[in-house]
Amino acid sequence: MPQNLLAYLFLLLGMFSYSQNVVINEIDADTPGTDQLEFVELKSTTPNFSLDGYVLVFFNGGSSTPFSGTLSYYAIDLDGLQTDFNGIIHIGNQLVTPTPFQLFPNSTIQNGPDVVALYLGNASDFESGTVATNSNLVDALAYSGNNNQPASLMNILGISNCTNENRNNLAASQSIQRKNDGTYEVKSPTPGMNNDGSGTIPNYITVSFPQTSFNEGDSFNITFTTSQPVQNQNLIMNFTLANGNFNNQDFSGGLTVMIPVGQTTTQNGIIIRNDGIDEGDEEMKFILQSLPIGYVSYNNNMIFRVNDANFATDPWGTPLNPTYNIVSPTIPQGYYSSLEGLSGNALKQELQNIIANPAVVRLHSYADIWEILRNADRNPANNNQVWCMYVEQPMSKLDQQITSSIVDKWNREHIFCQSRGGFEVAQGDTADGINIWTTTSAASRVDGVSDAHHIRAENGQENSSRNNKNYGPSNTTTVYAGPTGTHGSWRGDVARALFYMAVRFDGLNIVNGDPSEYLINTTTSSGNIGDLATLLVWNSLDPRDDFEMNRNNYIYTWQMNRNPFIDHPSLVDYIFGTNFGQPWSATLSTQTPIDKKIAVYPNPASDYLIVSGLEGVSKVEIYTITGQLVQNIDFENEVRIKLDISAGMYLVKVTNGFQTSTKKIIVK
Repeated sequence: MPQNLLAYLFLLLGMFSYSQNVVINEIDADTPGTDQLEFVELKSTTPNFSLDGYVLVFFNGGSSTPFSGTLSYYAIDLDGLQTDFNGIIHIGNQLVTPTPFQLFPNSTIQNGPDVVALYLGNASDFESGTVATNSNLVDALAYSGNNNQPASLMNILGISNCTNENRNNLAASQSIQRKNDGTYEVKSPTPGMNNDGSGTIPNYITVSFPQTSFNEGDSFNITFTTSQPVQNQNLIMNFTLANGNFNNQDFSGGLTVMIPVGQTTTQNGIIIRNDGIDEGDEEMKFILQSLPIGYVSYNNNMIFRVNDANFATDPWGTPLNPTYNIVSPTIPQGYYSSLEGLSGNALKQELQNIIANPAVVRLHSYADIWEILRNADRNPANNNQVWCMYVEQPMSKLDQQITSSIVDKWNREHIFCQSRGGFEVAQGDTADGINIWTTTSAASRVDGVSDAHHIRAENGQENSSRNNKNYGPSNTTTVYAGPTGTHGSWRGDVARALFYMAVRFDGLNIVNGDPSEYLINTTTSSGNIGDLATLLVWNSLDPRDDFEMNRNNYIYTWQMNRNPFIDHPSLVDYIFGTNFGQPWSATLSTQTPIDKKIAVYPNPASDYLIVSGLEGVSKVEIYTITGQLVQNIDFENEVRIKLDISAGMYLVKVTNGFQTSTKKIIVK
């Protein structure tokens, strides 16, 4: 017999031997919500079977590439793992119970039509985009969430059937499970157990904490409970809490516990130390170490927030509770002097010459935006947090989105939508820091991807809801007006950011249009966004505050350009509004004296509002955050206004002679 043929037969025999030892026993790809309960389960014919030399590979059956529907998208090395006393092992998300033997991120497994395959080899053999092969294949399962099939993959891997996880219209609550005859059925998930209910029932260990987050200085008990009384000998368990910067110096308490024979529970006390230093919020991770045979961790690898008690604050307010004139603009001397006396298009062009000057303005990487936002958008009440614009709430800097999951994470929101502007992230984009930059110009429209003047920290789910909609006075399928129940404290900020972008880059425009016309302005890379009329109102009624001025100052230290519509809000009307064509002067944007004299209180208010500090005849106008006038009154020197409006945020515009001032108030 030829030597190469003999070797081939030995390879086939080896593959056959492995395929009899371990198979793919169960998969749950489509789970509730944001896919936090995904898992894959393997079963061996003998208990405690070593998985050294095996790799689990996921293939995308719907890929639109030259090898359409045959490419890998994720691989997991199984070295160091083994099946349990029932011959079972499952790998999955952190929230799967009982605890998976190995974890992978949420939303990793695609819903299909796809294939999961078990090979002899390593994850490095199946980097993302690797073409499927039947070489060294041990077992494979084709699955889908509908009646479609990954035909190309099935042909390559020799799979004859594809199982529909949604065959009972219960995909989110059922999984695909292998039966003893090698066929598959769909029913309620059974991670960590034989699908037919046979085998030894483990003694599950459940660990519970009194809460999901803690503050430095807190003390608490961790409770350990077994599902059955401990038998034969005392159960001794070791665990760890250290994670990254959170180490054993940050807490006190033992890391070993014991449940005596015949008992089912015990507790262990922990104290989180307050070291008096602002190190930022941290995360404590509970990991229960290896357990005796017969015991299985029901929940493990749990992460708990530890809030630093020594956070820093700023003297200015958030956009929801704004302050004014505390933060001084750091405008270089003569920065805007060339604008004096210009009007119309000449004014706009000269403004672009300033803020897009390729000899001065710096372009940083998109990855650097994370660092910029952590500082520019920090919560003034707690500098370990960022202020999320649309939802008007802070989030810990630790909750920065680093995976595909946006749940309870904050990310980078392009106010001028990335798809509208045609912005592109450069290949090999990495965070280089403030001292590494390239040049940019008005013609480099793609550079808008990393212009921090229009990028804000935002709750990931709300960012997704905003999508690429226009801005307008009320939410529709094509218009965004903010989350229901919030006050719209971000609207002036959004307007001024968009006006900046429409001057900074060629080909970007703010357009007018009623709701029926918005649809034509959502074209990808159109360069258009709306609605101009709405944004002009927002700029007027939601004046720049200290939070916005501070971020303008900070971004200037990176980009070496400023948002002129924050420094001089009146420029908006001279370039985009009713004063177009009239000569502009910096004196028109100087904060009017009444800003320092006027008092509007109480804030929050309920039944009444007092306006005082002025001399002579004045006028008060109260607007909703969207610009609707709801109350107005003329008065002299001081006035007490009976409020006849519903709870919410309002804008109080006071006019005294030629001077005006606008304040935000909250009515309870």
